Amino acid sequence: MRAVHFGAGNIGRGFIGLLLSRSGYEVIFVDVNETVVSLLQQRGEYSVSLANESQATTRVTGVTAISGKNMAQVAEAIVRADLVTTAVGVNVLKHIAEGIAQGIEMRIMQNHAPLHVIACENAIGGSTQLKEHVYAHLSEINRRKADEQVAFPDAAVDRIVPIQHHEDPLHVTVEPFYEWVVDRSAMIKGFKEIEGVHYVDELEPYIERKLFTVNTGHCCAAYLGYLKGYSTIQQTMKDSLITSKVEKVLEETGALLVNKYGFDPVEHKHYRDTILDRFRNPYLTDEVVRVGRSPVRKLSPNDRLVRPALQAFERGIEPQNLAMAMAAALRFDAQEDPEALELQESIRTRGVSETVTKYTGIAAGHPIHALIIEQYDHMHQRIQL
Repeated sequence: MRAVHFGAGNIGRGFIGLLLSRSGYEVIFVDVNETVVSLLQQRGEYSVSLANESQATTRVTGVTAISGKNMAQVAEAIVRADLVTTAVGVNVLKHIAEGIAQGIEMRIMQNHAPLHVIACENAIGGSTQLKEHVYAHLSEINRRKADEQVAFPDAAVDRIVPIQHHEDPLHVTVEPFYEWVVDRSAMIKGFKEIEGVHYVDELEPYIERKLFTVNTGHCCAAYLGYLKGYSTIQQTMKDSLITSKVEKVLEETGALLVNKYGFDPVEHKHYRDTILDRFRNPYLTDEVVRVGRSPVRKLSPNDRLVRPALQAFERGIEPQNLAMAMAAALRFDAQEDPEALELQESIRTRGVSETVTKYTGIAAGHPIHALIIEQYDHMHQRIQL
């Protein structure tokens, strides 16, 4: 069995590639980092270690790589693949779509076996988004043929893989916890299950549980930690005041999830506590600027802060703490982050109110808008949280 995986970064190697290899796939990574591509070609393996007391290490074998710049080679790999996966970031999906489309066009003529394309991204409907990008490169007749042969099941993925600093550029350290959930209802009959993947008939509850707990909590800790002057999430989570604020944010999203999907409150509290313990993992060093980066994306209407806040409000839950997290995101002014600089420039030129509306989509007359402004004004200085 052969899998083509776009993205040979730390998540690609330390999470998706690892599970695919364990499940018996030969993994062909596609990446534009020529150093990583060359090393994977030369070695055909790499190592992954766990960020815990045991620090157990696994050798991942049966892997290779091709350059994402070589469109013809990418397309040929897809023709021969049994599975295509991605871990490139949702904003990059449009850039890899053409190569996938070319592969599908060739596959329609040369290989009539079914193909699953799964985007393993921190986004709602990642595979659906990728399909739209891919289909934009296909003719109408090839779209109809692809509909019969290619499936794009959405997925939810969760594993903390911090920035790495290793002598070996291919080695990856990952947390022990992981979750990869795939929408079974969107898959072609007779598919082979991947070891370690949880298949469900309704994906949205799992996507939103992860997005509104892991992603919401993580970025909240990052923005509050940054404002307090901490450099890592682990330092931040030792601050009882910040931990309490993160917990309150997750109590709001938890109330929403229980109300919307009927999750068992006790079980969800256990899940929430597990997530908080993961943030505290002393064997990880996760920088707040990495977790908090791209605040424009994180403040967008369909992402981890605005989406749960609006849904909570609709169900009679006042998102006071989610508004606080959004205000903290607006205060994130990391100089190395283009999106943070964009936000700060907008605040300087347009003012806070107009900036909130521009990036969150929340109109000035909405009660949540007022909550965000109130929280923002309260954060006059970094230490005043």
